[in-house]
Amino acid sequence: MNLFGSVVLFHLMGVCSSQFPRPCANSEGLRTKECCPVWEGDGSACGALSGRGFCTEVLVSDEPNGPQYPHTGIDDRERWPLAFFNRTCRCAGNYGGFNCGECRFGYWGGNCAQYRESVRRNIMTMSTAEQQKFISYLNLAKNTINPDYVISTATRAEMGEDGENPMFSDINTYDLFVWIHYYVSRDTFLGGPGNVWRDIDFAHESAAFLPWHRVFLLHWENEIRKITGDFNFTIPYWDWRNAQSCEVCTDALMGGRNSLNSNLISPASVFSSWKVICSQPEEYNNREVLCNTTGEGPLLRNPGNHDRNRVPRLPTTADVDFAVGLPEYETGNMDRFANMSFRNVLEGFASPETGQAVPGQSTMHNSLHVFMNGSMSNVQGSANDPIFLLHHTFIDSIFERWLRTHQPLRSSYPRANAPIGHNDGYYMIPFLPLYRNGEYFLSNRVLGYEYAYLLDPGQRFVQEFVTPYLEQAKEIWQWLLGAGILGALITRTTTSAHLVKLNQRTPPETCTIKSFVQ
Repeated sequence: MNLFGSVVLFHLMGVCSSQFPRPCANSEGLRTKECCPVWEGDGSACGALSGRGFCTEVLVSDEPNGPQYPHTGIDDRERWPLAFFNRTCRCAGNYGGFNCGECRFGYWGGNCAQYRESVRRNIMTMSTAEQQKFISYLNLAKNTINPDYVISTATRAEMGEDGENPMFSDINTYDLFVWIHYYVSRDTFLGGPGNVWRDIDFAHESAAFLPWHRVFLLHWENEIRKITGDFNFTIPYWDWRNAQSCEVCTDALMGGRNSLNSNLISPASVFSSWKVICSQPEEYNNREVLCNTTGEGPLLRNPGNHDRNRVPRLPTTADVDFAVGLPEYETGNMDRFANMSFRNVLEGFASPETGQAVPGQSTMHNSLHVFMNGSMSNVQGSANDPIFLLHHTFIDSIFERWLRTHQPLRSSYPRANAPIGHNDGYYMIPFLPLYRNGEYFLSNRVLGYEYAYLLDPGQRFVQEFVTPYLEQAKEIWQWLLGAGILGALITRTTTSAHLVKLNQRTPPETCTIKSFVQ
């Protein structure tokens, strides 16, 4: 693809994420409670003049929540996003983004009419060059301030009734998503140091766990595409079924163990220099503050040296097959005590052998977090570890297997009485543009991506063997071409008896804390 094509696709393919779009993160946006940015393509709010969307009132669901959270009007995340905005862009057709200037997931082109499907692949079968490229993209995201979004560093009340004291901060693209995962799962401040409500989480312990993380990964994928210009990028997965150890914990991949301190990453890995954020929830609770962008120390990981009473083993193929075979998505109170619930078994609060809730145990998804025994083991700060992405991408693939096996109607997703934030009509926190939970209770086949191991055998062969070969060939093609040209020049020089001086130039390089247990 030429440079012009890359620039065009950059503007048309991505879908924007949150926390707060820069055009709205100011006193004016807070005072008017309107977040309807102008689309530069036609100079109108939400691209209205081009029929891309329009600015409209936000209508939130009034369906009752479950009994787990008894409070009202004390948390900015209640009835999201009304504490901040009551008017946002509503995009038409396949348009998307906070100003309707982009395309929704899976679509691209000038009119967002072309469907494009990408394939997520097993990181263990990718070529060395592909693995290294993925790691370089992670590091680029960690060192690139996000151009479109900022985070809030205070509650809405602290910003003043009319928004006279806006408190937002720049953040790099990787940490933006760490912060998003923190914000959706943080405790509710009740007033006074350490006085919090812990039994609240808008993305875990109930129905929204799988749809919310699906949208999280889609947004993360698109942000990487935008900062790298690589619009074929997809997040790889780690298939951990039957694993006996952390297979991706090597210096060539996600970082090996430090020989001098088993809790740290090997200095041979780029991740050894990373600083984590949002890893001290008790401190935030005691100070009644939100996590900000301050670095809080190195990335921690000590896989396998965890509490084996909580996690005696990692999940097996049989465990995954049992979960996929469960016909009910949610049961009972639709929380971490649900029995025979596909969601609760996969999330890891119930047994993958009996389907019954198992207090004090961590299975399936939760077991991998506990097994890593470090930054990834704290819910609010778990996204600091890049293994989080590989893990959740594989969890999403199991969700996809279940959807294809049972083909549930949207009515199978709870409409009411789930814990706060998890009903069908509740808007996912803290994403702008807005997405309802139930809208992503559907196959990834309509969202623009597929999993290599779920393809038919012929397609799988192409993705697992042919594609890596072609990628390797692409890496060395420029050097083969250069060698061929040089050889031709030398031959010609020898034949005509002329001395040719070649000026060679080297091309630039391209550049209790809430836990996973009941």
